[in-house]
Amino acid sequence: MTPNRTCPALDIPTLETERLVLRAFTAADAGPLAAIHGDERTMKYLGGVTDGTAHGAFNTILGYLGHWHLRGFGRWAVVEKTSGRMIGRTGFYENDHEWPGNELGWTFSRDVWGKGFATEAAMAARDFGFGKIGMTRVFSMINPDNTPSQGVAKRLGQSPWKPFVFRGHENMLWSIAREDWLSRGAA
Repeated sequence: MTPNRTCPALDIPTLETERLVLRAFTAADAGPLAAIHGDERTMKYLGGVTDGTAHGAFNTILGYLGHWHLRGFGRWAVVEKTSGRMIGRTGFYENDHEWPGNELGWTFSRDVWGKGFATEAAMAARDFGFGKIGMTRVFSMINPDNTPSQGVAKRLGQSPWKPFVFRGHENMLWSIAREDWLSRGAA
């Protein structure tokens, strides 16, 4: 049971692409997000499965929504238009503590891999970051063995920027600067 709301809801923008809707997370997304975060292959390059429960996913969603509140941007739930199903997440993470800037990430249900959804969603998020928020650079932290995500990064116009160790694991930060995004005719 949800008590009466005493403060206004967050005003998180909804983005649409040809096949996808990027929208604010809701409590109903806890189950689908738990399935994504509970899949070992999906989480292989993201630190492994840490909590694949609906309770854990709900707490993650609270963190995503809190990021929007603190930063004015964050991560969206990605919904496939034709099915209405929440199939993944994309968007930004930024932290003042030992973090190199605005990270653009994506994670999708394994059954939709290879269909271009990650690229489509991340492009919409990237364009929002540069065009609406005014970010000067976005990066994606990618494990050197994660070639599918490297492919997404390349399609976003990103290139290897610098190595970054996170939680004891070597990663490469792939990056694109606002000037490079603009030179690609993406304004």
